[in-house]
Amino acid sequence: TNCLTKAWRLFKNLSEEQQRYEKQLIFEHPAFAKLCQQLLRDSRRMTRGDLVFSLHATVNLGVPQNTLLVQTLLRVCQEKLNQLDNRCVSVLVTTLAGMDKDKNVSALQAGLQLLVEQRISSIRDIFILQNLMKCMGKDVPVFLKKKFEMAVLKEIDHLTFPNALRVVFALVAMNYCSYPILNVCSKKIQENVHDAPLRQLILILEACHTLQYRNMKLFSALADYVSSTACLWDKRQIVLFLSACETLGFQPSELMEIFAEKVTEDSEFLNWKNLLIVLRAYSRLNYVPRVQKHLFFETLHSCLNKCLPQISDTELLKAVYSLCILGYLPHQALDELLQKDSRNELILSDDLYKEQKEMMLRCVKTCMELDSPSFTKPAFVLTESLSSLVSLNLRKAQEALVELLGDENMFLQNVQLPYKYHIDFEIRMDSDRKKVLPITATDDHPDSSAQRLALLFVPLSAFCMGTMHPQGKLAMKKRHLNKLGYHVILIQSKKFQEMTKEHAVEFLKEKIYSEDAFSFSEVTM
Repeated sequence: TNCLTKAWRLFKNLSEEQQRYEKQLIFEHPAFAKLCQQLLRDSRRMTRGDLVFSLHATVNLGVPQNTLLVQTLLRVCQEKLNQLDNRCVSVLVTTLAGMDKDKNVSALQAGLQLLVEQRISSIRDIFILQNLMKCMGKDVPVFLKKKFEMAVLKEIDHLTFPNALRVVFALVAMNYCSYPILNVCSKKIQENVHDAPLRQLILILEACHTLQYRNMKLFSALADYVSSTACLWDKRQIVLFLSACETLGFQPSELMEIFAEKVTEDSEFLNWKNLLIVLRAYSRLNYVPRVQKHLFFETLHSCLNKCLPQISDTELLKAVYSLCILGYLPHQALDELLQKDSRNELILSDDLYKEQKEMMLRCVKTCMELDSPSFTKPAFVLTESLSSLVSLNLRKAQEALVELLGDENMFLQNVQLPYKYHIDFEIRMDSDRKKVLPITATDDHPDSSAQRLALLFVPLSAFCMGTMHPQGKLAMKKRHLNKLGYHVILIQSKKFQEMTKEHAVEFLKEKIYSEDAFSFSEVTM
């Protein structure tokens, strides 16, 4: 056992290429065959620790699973299962997690699950608990996941930073979101964030996304630490960190400002893959640098132009779409994109992502028109009220508007605009913004001085996490509605639904009649 275990410890630290070479030497060595024969003969007389560690080393050294040796060790482990201590159980679970399913592996895994169920309340070692969670994985029954949760919470006061990380990753492996455990781990991570390499911070963000765990304090602490130490990290690592933030919908504004400066100073590191990640992150999170905004966009545009000969049509569409969402028109890339579209090369009839690509291309063409410097606000906008019926989630808003304005003729609902834009409610006011005008009056006698107000009820997911800062597509829609002459009020649907009827009426009254409703800055709850 010592011989095999030592060989495995030396072997696992080698590179993949070295491992292939050493494995061949080990298997061809005459002493190795004798060692395996001896292990086969003595397997039933071995101590429980020697038995489990021998199986672990043998499997990891690459001895084929269908050999007599490995199958015999599996059967002996089944026979001695009840004699194994918690450490041996943990090692055995780890070994089986890396093996293919067969009759003996499945039988042993079933026996181990029953054994763990019986013992779990008595296991006091966090390291063993997280290892069992990680290796037993997402197929564990829910009741056993809850037992693991209770066992970890019993020992949570003794949690170290390394074990906090291990527990988080074990929850991911089990596909189980335990808020009590994650909240404690989150605090431990925040206290020790300076001890973690950037790669580990990225894995933490990815784990939170997988578990759908939202913790603004944690994300802000990680982002603040990376921002304050940005000069220490490779820019390509920061790109990956930003990508993880984008996936969460979390905007690390300070870091994005610092990174934008780094890009303008030196963009050589931006290969095509990194460029696409940066474009996606800045466009989805709707971040426009406060300083050197134009230079930042010009730098990204220049990098995109260099990549044009080597990128696919789909990648070109994604890149142009991202820049257009930010309000920047990359002319050279746009020309190439439109040429491909005119030749019907961009979207094929059997394309799996046909609808998504058509939506992106439609947005690009809309941006080309509305974001062009030559575009002027139209005197009148042709609108169409699709239906007097509104969806259930807008029924409360409709009733509040009737209560506030006195009549359904004082507003339009479910309005379709040019460029396939849709607004939930439209209200028209006089030029002094003192009173609401009846819709029929303004339709019969159009007045260019009348103010148009668009109320958009949007889900929380349309904003960056923890804020009312609209994400890219919503920000683009708001910008374009402004260009069409609308003053836009964004209202978070869920919060509005939670209001009492009286509060909802007062809230809408404040938004409609306030001076802020007619500024082009963010108007939000």
